[in-house]
Parts: sequence; structure tokens; C-alpha cells
Amino acid sequence: MFSLHLPGDDVADLEYDLCVIGGGVVGLAAFRQFCLAGLNVILVERGADILSGASKGNSAILHTGFDAPPGSLETACMQAGYAEYLAIAPHLNLPLLQTGAHVVAWSPEEQAALPGIVAKAHANGVMDVAEIDPTTLYAREPHLAPGALGAVEVPREHVIDPWSAPLAYAWQGLAHGGTIWRGCAVLGGARRDGLWTLDTTHGPVRARTVINAAGNHGDVVEAIARPSPFHVRPRKGQFVVFDKPASRLAASIILPVPTERTKGVLACRTIWGNLLVGPTAEDQDERDLATLDGAVLAGLIAAGTRLIPELAGETVTATYAGLRPATEFKDYQIEVLPNLGWITLGGIRSTGLTASLGIAAHAAHLYGEAIDTLPQAPAPIWTPVPNLAEHLPRPSAEGGHLICHCEAVTRAEVEAALAGPLPATSLGGLKRRTRVMLGRCQGFYCSAAVACLANGQLVDMPGAST
Repeated sequence: MFSLHLPGDDVADLEYDLCVIGGGVVGLAAFRQFCLAGLNVILVERGADILSGASKGNSAILHTGFDAPPGSLETACMQAGYAEYLAIAPHLNLPLLQTGAHVVAWSPEEQAALPGIVAKAHANGVMDVAEIDPTTLYAREPHLAPGALGAVEVPREHVIDPWSAPLAYAWQGLAHGGTIWRGCAVLGGARRDGLWTLDTTHGPVRARTVINAAGNHGDVVEAIARPSPFHVRPRKGQFVVFDKPASRLAASIILPVPTERTKGVLACRTIWGNLLVGPTAEDQDERDLATLDGAVLAGLIAAGTRLIPELAGETVTATYAGLRPATEFKDYQIEVLPNLGWITLGGIRSTGLTASLGIAAHAAHLYGEAIDTLPQAPAPIWTPVPNLAEHLPRPSAEGGHLICHCEAVTRAEVEAALAGPLPATSLGGLKRRTRVMLGRCQGFYCSAAVACLANGQLVDMPGAST
């Protein structure tokens, strides 16, 4: 059923209808969208595996768009993506942790901002958003620190799995005849007689249309087609992850009153049963490496403890950082260049996980309106992914040999991830497909067994091939 062509196959000289550059969540959603529409699509990703860039680290929230700029493209894509995620989730086995959210005011100034947050939500069509008093808030969130002056409730903000969803998009695109090349960096390209020839580290890729979904390298890729109208300066977000017992301390997503620059530090459960605090917002020039800073992480722990005092007695299991492709513009940088057969999907920041399906649908609309008529879409082939959510049944509940005891990952799950329709090709990719090595010991006990199972298939494990 699946078609996975790797560089070096006899497909290198094929001419594709469309090439997607970038294997993050936006690129994979676009890949799925156009494969479902019947086009012959290839996606090229410079990293060793999908989700190697901005999409690998985020807060994993399915946003309603309640606080997005009214009338913006971002808002429209978020809300379309939200609706499509809910529609396809049962078919693709995508989990949803129905938490809701509360925007909490801790000062008179923040309290004064709450009516404006409600008004913006209603302007965006999110009509179930409402202001609540402290008594109601503490009845729902009894572990919050004392002193909250009120809150805005957002009932339909939820937590999702940020890794399984794009994997499902990839699988569905492959099932519809798409091709994915990983470890394939685009070096340049030229268009002649209505056809792009992209120079890549695995040889030329020829396509009539190109979609730039290169994330933190979006402006660099854009320069292949034209002088980039935007500049990416990544915004780093650092996070701390508390151990699973801490998840009892927050029933919903606890949000601060946002500022002009950032939505601020939040606390919420994760789909894997932990409690998350973050992110920071730190602009940097480095596009690939998101370093961790001990002082900043200590500040996050302190902020989480001020918000939920009982966190002082909980253990931090992990820390991580992600990069968002921020530009000098607040809204997404999405544009079609009909004469060049080029679609730009740039500047997609923290809302990209929710908006990705909406962005992909918008890209398809731009394609059909300005480039070519899309063919009649065939009936979708559904490609459900394994469940990684803690609140839903996991394979380990049915027995089997455990490889990772912290996260209850079985040998069969690891073997399946290494042999599926899009096998893991990096350690990060294997972690994102299974949760292996992501628990309390961070791989101290299971890494040797994982390396033996990988047997040279992961480029960043000891003994693996390159």
C-alpha cells in the first residue's frame, strides 16, 4: 500500500507535479493535502528524519484561535486546522486530551485585560469563552497559588500529540503515492520551461510546482525563487517537564495574560502524562541548535512553583528547547507566485501545529486558483498511527517485553517504528514514534537495548551507519 522511495532508487529522474521542501508539520500537512488531491508529490527534508527542525519541540496545544488577531490569515488557518483535526482524528487514531484552558489574572492590570480577551475571542467566533470569578477558578484548579483575581475560561483548548499527527499525515500521503526523501538538503534550483530543477544533496529533483515549508530556513529557501520578502530570526522556547505525579496538579491549561510580544509561560499536562512548564521567548540568530540554559530553566521551575506551589515537591524529568521561525511580521508569510510555480508557507510560529491542516488547505486553494486545476480527489486511505497517549490504552497493557520501563514501551513498538512505512532513521525520530528513552531515566537503562534493536538503522546511535 505504501510507496517510500529513498535517494538512489531509479526514481531520481522522475518529474513530479509538486515538491514540498521541509518535513515539519506544515510541510507534511501540505504533502498529505496534495497527495490526497491526486498529485504526484515528493517531500524533501534536510534532517535525518521528519520533524527534525522547528516542529520537534512545542507545547502541543490544539488552539481554538481565541486570542489570535481577528481577521488574520493565522486565525483562519488555525480554526480550519482545528476543525479538520477533530474530523480526521478518529480515522487516524490521533489522541485528544480534553482539558480546556484558563487565562489567569494575578494583578489588577491583568484583571482589567480579561474583558478584552473575551471580546477578542468572540470577534474570532469562539463564543464559549467567558470570564469567571476566583471562586469558580479555584473550584476547578484547587492547586493554583492563592491570589488569582479572576480568569477567562476557554473550554475547547486541548492538548494533543505533536508527533503522531504529522507522522499520520506522512503515512497518509505515502499511501496515496507520495514520496519522501530524508537527509536531503536543497542547495539551489532553477526554473526553465515551466519546470523547477532543484539541486539537492541526493541529486536533482524536478517538479512543476514547489512549496517552501522550510521553517527556520524558509527565507534561505525562498531566495531560490526571489529575494526573500521576510527574514527568519528564530525564537527559542525552553521548557521543563515534571514527572508524571505532577500532572494531578493541573486539570486544564493554565495560561498567563499575554503581552504584546509573547503568550508567556504556561503550565499544562502533556499527552504522555507529565506536566509541562514553558516556554520562554528568546530571539537568536542560530537556526538549528536550541541550547538549554541552566539559569533560565531554574527560572522556569521557579515560575511554575509560584503558579502551582506543590510543584516544589515534584521532580523534573526532562528539559528541552524548540525554535519557532519568527519573522519581522506578526502574521504568516503565505503567498503564491503563479508565474514561478512557487508557494511560500513562511513565518509559521507557535500556532503551526494547530494551523498546519488549515495552511495546507489554503495552499491547495492558492494552487487551484493561480497555478492549475486540482484533479478529482480519490477516496481517502486512512492510515491510523499507534497510540502514544497516556490516558488511552497502550500496547504494554496487553503484555509483551518492555524495552523502556519508564514509558512502558514494548520491544514490538520499537521494532514496528524501525520497520514501518516511514521507518525511524534517527534516535530523535524513534523517540517521537514510541516515547522510548523519554522517561525518568532518560535512556540510562534502555539505550543499550534500543541500540541493539536499531542495529545500524539510526544515524546517531553508536554503531549506526551514516
